[in-house]
Amino acid sequence: MEIRKMEISDYKSVYNLWLSCKGMGLNDVDDSEKGISRFLERNPETCFVAVDNDEIIGVILCGNDGRRGYIYHTAVKPSERNNGIGTKLVDRAMKAFEDIGITKVALVVFEKNETGNAFWEKKGFTSRQDLVYRNKQITEMIRIDT
Repeated sequence: MEIRKMEISDYKSVYNLWLSCKGMGLNDVDDSEKGISRFLERNPETCFVAVDNDEIIGVILCGNDGRRGYIYHTAVKPSERNNGIGTKLVDRAMKAFEDIGITKVALVVFEKNETGNAFWEKKGFTSRQDLVYRNKQITEMIRIDT
């Protein structure tokens, strides 16, 4: 298995991987090929895929605003879980953040995503009770449930 930087040519395989993972929060705008292409252009050093025998079996999208790093859409193929792939992806992303001077990383996980929450807790990410997550849609999006 190899961890490498994600390229837009990986999009279809990555998107299909996301669809195979229960609890992913996808939408038709940000997660379209155009949306992911824009994200990769802004964050070329911090998005990675795990590849085994030419198949993408894991992905982590990461970006930053110059102060904080943010992790989005981390997924491992369900049949490949508990083999350390997610940990390797997170470790690679954290090193990439460190290399560009980012010292703190945040992420959002749906409360009902028990698998995701358990994974992130094992990785040392804590839950903040003192914050309220707020968001406002500028463009209408269609949510794609997995």
